[in-house]
Amino acid sequence: MTLMRILVLILISSIISVSCNEQAAKNQIRKSSTPIGERIFYEIFVHAYYDSDGDGIGDLNGVTAKLDYLQGLGVSGIWLLPVHPSPTYHKYDVIDYYGIHPDYGTMEDMKTLLDEAHKRNIMVIIDMVVNHSSSEHIYFQEASKGENNPFRDYYVWSSDTLIQRQEPHHWHSNNGDREKYYGFFWKGMPDFNFDNPAVREEIKKIGKFWITEVGVDGFRLDAVKYIYPDSLVQKNVEWWQEYRAFLEDSDDDFFLVAEIWDESTSIGPFLDRGIHAAFNFELSFAIEELLIKRRDPGLGRMLGEIHERYQEASDSFYDAIFLKNHDQNRIMSLLTDPRQAKLAASILFTLPGIPFIYYGEEIAMLGLKPDEYIREPMVWDLPGQDSGQTNWIEPRHSTPGKVTPVKQQMENNTSLLFHYKKMISIRNEHKILSTGSIRSLNHIPDSFCAYELYNADNKILVIHNLVDKTANLDSELLKSRGRVLYLSGTYSEETRDLQLDPFGTLIQYVD
Repeated sequence: MTLMRILVLILISSIISVSCNEQAAKNQIRKSSTPIGERIFYEIFVHAYYDSDGDGIGDLNGVTAKLDYLQGLGVSGIWLLPVHPSPTYHKYDVIDYYGIHPDYGTMEDMKTLLDEAHKRNIMVIIDMVVNHSSSEHIYFQEASKGENNPFRDYYVWSSDTLIQRQEPHHWHSNNGDREKYYGFFWKGMPDFNFDNPAVREEIKKIGKFWITEVGVDGFRLDAVKYIYPDSLVQKNVEWWQEYRAFLEDSDDDFFLVAEIWDESTSIGPFLDRGIHAAFNFELSFAIEELLIKRRDPGLGRMLGEIHERYQEASDSFYDAIFLKNHDQNRIMSLLTDPRQAKLAASILFTLPGIPFIYYGEEIAMLGLKPDEYIREPMVWDLPGQDSGQTNWIEPRHSTPGKVTPVKQQMENNTSLLFHYKKMISIRNEHKILSTGSIRSLNHIPDSFCAYELYNADNKILVIHNLVDKTANLDSELLKSRGRVLYLSGTYSEETRDLQLDPFGTLIQYVD
């Protein structure tokens, strides 16, 4: 063997070793750090978050620049809304599943973000939109050329007018084609045909690329329930089981959280060897109702019953809990008293599950539909004071005159931002708040929301005052209580008398 050949083999071996070591380091970061069930995620609309290059649009380097802020807040995961090339601002209609939208940067910028996030024990998941593509995707462009095109069956077509009349808003004409194509959400988003094996293999290949080659930690799966119609729900469930099993063959350390905008009875089957977690929309609406009506609808009991249903389907499920997301009116635009923003946070961070914070909730950003105005620019500082401030849209609701910016809230220890940091710190220190079981307390006036979190070793009592008046609690309720973790109010150890501030919270161990 020549010296040159030996050197080449050594070089190749070194490259492989470095690559393997990098992958091993990535896996070690995830596997040796915070378990997924104890993490707190932060949802980011990159477009509106932070601008690193002065074009007014947020980008991946802007997110990287704010990782220290997110670490300081106490979060240990971020969810990026779609980052792929797309013709729309929201990017839920993908043109290229293997690329990064040029407004957001490059694939190297993505990998830098991942590296820097992992150094801070922050997982990164990205939105994966595979129910449909953009009508500008090359596959659909080819499919539109005629019934004999090899990509025709990548999408759902029909000439049956009876079928089309049953769902008239979901079938769309295509430049004089005798067949119409199916697009559940709108004509610019044609649905993929998952009865085509080539489509299934391509979708799995895309997932594997992002996890094994790019290094993301998982996906928020969009529109999970629409892969097949409701009448074929078992086929839908089986597809997601197939998808997860395929990814686990390559890397078993990833996280799949699904958007299934439905009741828990419908979500349960998907948790059986399919997705790891689903967003709890029932809980989101229940918290909204509780805050608006200032009466407890039985929040603890309801959540306990949901978890019992999930347990029947899977013994390893996670519950993705949240106040609101990018498809909903912002929570503070639905409430009448700004003090309720702290109460909303206190509720979210004392419920079992994986909390997801929608960017700007921690500073009480406002927003009412249409969608653009619930996705307004993050408010970092007073106008003209931060070069990274995005301006992709002129805000109607979250203006500096209505929302105190991050910088000013950081300087005020009574701000909502400080309250978020305090609640997250308590949750991160006391794992029972994340992983415990929950039960409501009986015989409590419904102007309070009271529940216990418990496991084999400990119990924690949580009481929220839902009204705008100071509230007295019966001392009998507080017998055999232990260390107080948080109290907005006054408490006498001697008399066991408790007064909760308006919209105040007590978090206390039970002896």
